[in-house]
Amino acid sequence: MADIARKAGVSKNTVSLALRHDARIPPATRNRIASLAAKMGYRANPTVARLMAELRLVRTPAFKATLALFNANNDARAFSRHPTIPSYVEGCRRRAAQLGYALDEFWLHSEDWKRDSLNRVLKSRNIQGAVIVGTMTDNHLPAKFLSTCRQFPCVVTGVRTHNPTLSFACVDHHALALQAVEHALRLGYRRPALVLDSVIDELVEGRFSAGVFVAQQRLPAGDRTKPFLMLDEARRDLSCFEAWLDEERPDVILTLYNVVRHWVEALGRKVPRDIGMIQLEWRRQQPEWAGMNQHNDLVGEAAVDMLVGMLHRGEKGVPVSARATLIDSTWVDGNTVKRR
Repeated sequence: MADIARKAGVSKNTVSLALRHDARIPPATRNRIASLAAKMGYRANPTVARLMAELRLVRTPAFKATLALFNANNDARAFSRHPTIPSYVEGCRRRAAQLGYALDEFWLHSEDWKRDSLNRVLKSRNIQGAVIVGTMTDNHLPAKFLSTCRQFPCVVTGVRTHNPTLSFACVDHHALALQAVEHALRLGYRRPALVLDSVIDELVEGRFSAGVFVAQQRLPAGDRTKPFLMLDEARRDLSCFEAWLDEERPDVILTLYNVVRHWVEALGRKVPRDIGMIQLEWRRQQPEWAGMNQHNDLVGEAAVDMLVGMLHRGEKGVPVSARATLIDSTWVDGNTVKRR
């Protein structure tokens, strides 16, 4: 590194920052140093690189750059009052602070953001890239955001987006559903069933229902149940849910919605005496439920890690082949199930 610095006429620190694609070094200088390093046969020492990364984590960092955190939800205050999104945001904020980045927060659907003005604001604030949180009803980002995706590295949390498809971090929904059924079977349940809004299952590309389906294949054919996906219809008229309950006879229900427990009990079944309930998105606010902790805060952390990695590699724009980071979930015991 010292040889490169002498050849380039800069300090060793400048070479180190340039080879890590640090935004404080002008792009022309970074490119010149990277080209010179390649010609001189420079190879980073992975042991030293790891040690330096750990030292940067343990010391209190000075904010060196800014990232954007976009609320893509239709609710402008989803970061504070949505049942799921605040956990993603918590992880994003925590990881950004650990890595020495400030976060500027924006609402993606604000009428203030026309395509060019948003990009001007991001550049004026020295924002290096963006994490997008809150796409809960649609896999498509607003068309006005496409030019931002082309100019800045962007990572999505929670789901895969389409047109454009960006790199994303999310819970492994397929493994989560499969593991939830496995836990139910270990408790002695034999007819697990999925109750889920079809819109949500489509949002995660069928991974919830696919995980339950795969897990059910180890059961006798007579114990395999059909999922109930008509949540909107049941909210208007509970008779369709009652008919499904009578026909499928589940002994444990996997769901995302507390209201399903109220429906079950309104129809004369007791939880967990008659039917067990497993929450597919366990939350600290409801510790009485058994279910799967999705660790959405870790999803937020992973999204920031992905974005910072893109910055270090000098990547920006819509990727030719998007990357995905999947976070595993864990089982949490609760009194909505019992050993049978």
